[in-house]
Amino acid sequence: EHVAVEYGKGPQAHRAVDGVSLALATGEIGALIGPSGCGKSSLLRAIAGLQAIAQGQISSGGQIISTPADITAPEVRGVGMVFQDYALFPHMSIARNVGFGLAHLPRPARQERIAEVLQLVGMADLAGRMPHELSGGQQQRVALARALARKPSVLLLDEPFSSLDAAMREKLAQEVRSILKAAGSTALVVTHDQHEAFAMADRIGVMQAGRLEQWDSPYQLYHQPATRFVAEFVGDGVLLPVQLQAAGATGEAGAAGALLQTPLGELTLSPQQAAGHAPGQALSLLLRADELVLDAASPLQATVSQVQFRGGWQLCSLQLACGQSVLLQTSSLRPLQVGQSVQIAA
Repeated sequence: EHVAVEYGKGPQAHRAVDGVSLALATGEIGALIGPSGCGKSSLLRAIAGLQAIAQGQISSGGQIISTPADITAPEVRGVGMVFQDYALFPHMSIARNVGFGLAHLPRPARQERIAEVLQLVGMADLAGRMPHELSGGQQQRVALARALARKPSVLLLDEPFSSLDAAMREKLAQEVRSILKAAGSTALVVTHDQHEAFAMADRIGVMQAGRLEQWDSPYQLYHQPATRFVAEFVGDGVLLPVQLQAAGATGEAGAAGALLQTPLGELTLSPQQAAGHAPGQALSLLLRADELVLDAASPLQATVSQVQFRGGWQLCSLQLACGQSVLLQTSSLRPLQVGQSVQIAA
């Protein structure tokens, strides 16, 4: 709640996190994304108890665990952490790594819990191996098992897949979500990869310059961004300059709608969408790449200016007759060429 993190003292202090508020319900998975240096890792460290806060408070399970005046020690606040480099002990077997934080349990209970979490992450048959004998993805699962072994109230993951190749990152992100859901864990992930965030999280926060621009479901974040920064940062799309026309015909509910004049033609707005905007006002319209389609029957023509091949699909930059550029996501089975004229519809 209203958390700030500062580095340095006095007038020279740098505020890395500035008044951030967010909440995760029990069993939810959250993710923080944003450009490098936006404050997401500093916020994660503050939740872990590794960084003091200058303002606000952090609570877990109804208990306050951080204020500017008091901070609960990391080892007793019930928060688990999975680090970017896994931080496995190289001289210990997988089973001993997982059981490292369970010394307080009697040996039979400790062995039972180790077996339980290794089974959960699909590593039960490798309990006797050493870390160097495992792949990067397997080491990440062990690190996850070790963090889950103590049954933390909140699990924090800091760039957990950054050392893995792209194909493995996406696969493991989906696997980790399944593991966390099976364990009933509440988790917060920091990542620079939007695909990871969308694959894993129930709620996603976009940070910029220390502030939380939006904290929302993946669907809302993608389709209804709260700020211009979120609209430009998340997904592939463009912001088109548009103008609100005078009220159009009266709709069924008896309320007047409105029209947007766009480079792609006129767009009818509902009264709710037009509320708060005056006729003649200049606005911006977010058009996602997947909201355009190739349509041989459409009168709207564009010229292909750039093509990015992305496997099963291609991302194409198109130039309209008015000079405005838009993006089109389409199947790569019909490859487009730079300079080609196409007909599109929205």
